[in-house]
Amino acid sequence: MKKLVIALTALAAFTGSASAADLAARPYTKAPVAPAAVYNWTGFYIFGGGGGGLWNADSNVQTFPGAVAITRDQRLGGSGWFGTVGIGYDWQFGGRWVAGIFGDGQFGDIRGSLSDPFTFIGGIEGREKLKTSYAAGVRVGYLVAPNVLSYVNGGYSGSEWSGTSLSTLAAGGGPTLATTGSFQRNGWFIGGGVENNLDIFGISAPGWFMKTEYRSAFYDRVTLPETCTVAGCGAVVPTGTAVTFKPWVQTISTSLVYRFNWGGAPIQAKY
Repeated sequence: MKKLVIALTALAAFTGSASAADLAARPYTKAPVAPAAVYNWTGFYIFGGGGGGLWNADSNVQTFPGAVAITRDQRLGGSGWFGTVGIGYDWQFGGRWVAGIFGDGQFGDIRGSLSDPFTFIGGIEGREKLKTSYAAGVRVGYLVAPNVLSYVNGGYSGSEWSGTSLSTLAAGGGPTLATTGSFQRNGWFIGGGVENNLDIFGISAPGWFMKTEYRSAFYDRVTLPETCTVAGCGAVVPTGTAVTFKPWVQTISTSLVYRFNWGGAPIQAKY
């Protein structure tokens, strides 16, 4: 019996030593790195903003009807501001490439001069205004960073222009001697820009972006017959004349963009 007690005591001591060894400190392992976010540019977005623009137009005076040029082309111009709103959809593919479609409208006050130098009193002039323009196009870009897109775009553009009241070029103007009607012109545009998430400015605003874009639009030439507005106008503005107008519009805008699907599932790291 005494031998049995001694054996059980020895076994208990050995078991306790083994358990203590098991409870020894384990080697240090580094904590896992937090998974990085995957940004997804695929989806719908809306935007709104504003900017500045200018237009130039080649113009001459010709007979109407008959289209015989009376003067050579002269370069007219104007400048001003505008606001813009739009909507689009993008697809991200091939890792860093993004392509999309969009439509937008611009409205504001970009105005300059429309003139007819072919008069017996030294010419007449009025104010011509680009009231609205609109576009539908495509864009293709490359992600220079996961949340920064550099892109080019192009497509169709339309424009609406005001009518003009023409008066003498003398100081102080004078009464309206002739008018031209309002008109619409179609054409095409090309441009480019940069779009980035507001996070790069330290602003925590998921889904919110800013884009800055340059655009150049080219429109078809239009012939604007002059209509006399006073008795004896034919002695001032030769009967049957018209002013031609072929505009080129350049704009720079900055807009806030909201992307409905920004963000995405994190990358699952393996350890």
